[in-house]
Amino acid sequence: MTVSSADDLRSLIREVPDFPKPGILFYDITTLLKEPDAFREVIDRMADQVGTTGVDVVVGMESRGFIFSAPLAYKLGAGFVPVRKLGKLPAETIEVEYELEYGTATLEIHSDAIAHGQRVLIVDDLLATGGTTLGTIELVRRLGGEIAGLSFMVELAALRGREKLSEYEIHALLTY
Repeated sequence: MTVSSADDLRSLIREVPDFPKPGILFYDITTLLKEPDAFREVIDRMADQVGTTGVDVVVGMESRGFIFSAPLAYKLGAGFVPVRKLGKLPAETIEVEYELEYGTATLEIHSDAIAHGQRVLIVDDLLATGGTTLGTIELVRRLGGEIAGLSFMVELAALRGREKLSEYEIHALLTY
């Protein structure tokens, strides 16, 4: 399959109505990810959006954020740091509780994952309300990292997460 435009990428994302609950339209990226040319194109385009911002570390959030952050770190010549759900990391961590659309959750990162002054790109599959990203930003800042930018494959503009993150450089490959 040849992928030459954002519309080509968008056509590979399955829309699932009423998931995970009635009234929600879920954008299922697994149908895009199984296409090697499309997945490669997504990573290449996300890297191009970031450009040469001098990223030291790419931080990805569990779990779908890992799909994009690890190959993006490789492409940018940067390290990769996972942000996980509570209780999943084996060494000393710091944690943050953050707001979800339907409650709260806790994220954690290893205490030694980011050195003071390192430039950090935060990557996730989706920008919705911005809650997960805000929690991750707090963790990075507490470790002394500098936010170089935020990168997402998909942005759901109607949920207005971008407004909460307006002080940062935001890259979104596809906007709905």
